[in-house]
Amino acid sequence: MNVPQPAASPEEPIVDLVPIVRRVVAARISDPATRDDIVQETLARVMASRSRVEHESLVPYAITTARNLIASLVQREQRARRNAHLFAEADGQEPRPEDELLRQEEASLVDTAMSRLTPAEQDMLLAHEVEGTDTATLAASHGSTPGAIAAQLSRTRSRLRVEYVVAQSGSPPPTEGCRAVLIALSSGDRRRQRELDVHGHLLSCDFCAELSPTLAAPRARRSMRDDERIPVGRDSDVVAVRQKGREVAAAAGFTGSDLTLIATAVSEIARNIVKFATRGEFVFSVLDEDGRKGLKVVARDSGPGIPDVEQAMRDGYSTYRGLGLGLPGARRLMDEFDVTSEVGTGTTVTMIKWRT
Repeated sequence: MNVPQPAASPEEPIVDLVPIVRRVVAARISDPATRDDIVQETLARVMASRSRVEHESLVPYAITTARNLIASLVQREQRARRNAHLFAEADGQEPRPEDELLRQEEASLVDTAMSRLTPAEQDMLLAHEVEGTDTATLAASHGSTPGAIAAQLSRTRSRLRVEYVVAQSGSPPPTEGCRAVLIALSSGDRRRQRELDVHGHLLSCDFCAELSPTLAAPRARRSMRDDERIPVGRDSDVVAVRQKGREVAAAAGFTGSDLTLIATAVSEIARNIVKFATRGEFVFSVLDEDGRKGLKVVARDSGPGIPDVEQAMRDGYSTYRGLGLGLPGARRLMDEFDVTSEVGTGTTVTMIKWRT
């Protein structure tokens, strides 16, 4: 459903607050990332309290909120410095009795994972990793090429990682398709991930979603042109997705207040997911169409869905007090906004912001 864009409401104070809060925070915080986080959290708290604060009091309320957040941050940093010595590891520490137990448990997990490989995979992996046989020698003995052997070893390592974390979980995958999804994640094979709709599977499968962070570690060579995906399922994820949205928006060329407005819209949708859905994810993409550059944000979840999307898009409609913005408020902060939802399946929100 493509939602028409209404004119910006003069009662919506967030745009006017952004530069004021930024100046207050910038005067006391030098780190850009920390500064942006405090600005965003200040706006979130002000908007959550908007119904209890008179319009003319919003500016002093926002300034006081920002200063309180800064003071809390300073206190946490001072406490961390005082307690830093408690976390230092002692040099020359004697082996502990539990170390041997942990070693035995690790060996058992590796044995279980290895047993899931075929004999041929086991032999090749042991020859290369333990005996040190190079790929050229293995290729000659198998009538293959070094490149093909290297690719086969990479696939085997991916499978071994999957079987290790499955053994570590103590439970078998609920479906046979789970292993294919986890292997695609472990190998970083994006084509295979698209074929299997890996991210859709993770939204509906608790088992795979729990193991996926271990298997889908970020790759250092990942290009910013790729879609950036961030899972959302708890309050702390709102901060992570907000930071990622700001990071990708900055890469797309957005600056200043635009970055804050994008982060605010992202925060509101993320809080909706945490409040109402079991699990969700955000996908950030940099757009370059007909000379226009922008940011596309797709948020989808596996929640209960929205029975009446048109009603949910009306100003003033909200089943809880997120930032006080709701879907209509998030829509006003972006240039294009679309919501599709199916009861019992989930909701997808697509937002686009263009650079001016």
